[in-house]
Amino acid sequence: MLIPYDQLEADTLTRLIEDFVTRDGTDNGDDTPLETRVLRVRQALAKGQAVILFDLDSQQCQLLARHEVPRELLDDQ
Repeated sequence: MLIPYDQLEADTLTRLIEDFVTRDGTDNGDDTPLETRVLRVRQALAKGQAVILFDLDSQQCQLLARHEVPRELLDDQ
């Protein structure tokens, strides 16, 4: 299920994004400050380039590039 980013509380969204950008394997040696990485993800969400996907089975959220989301989930919007 896709979750509209603007329906999350600001603090919840920030924590979700911070978790994503600090996860193992996401920095690739990048020294970009955390605030900048968070801002980039926020901008991608605002532009529709990224989405928040909630998995009902695992009860967890994922941030994905829009092109990585199965088409049937995008069609349900």
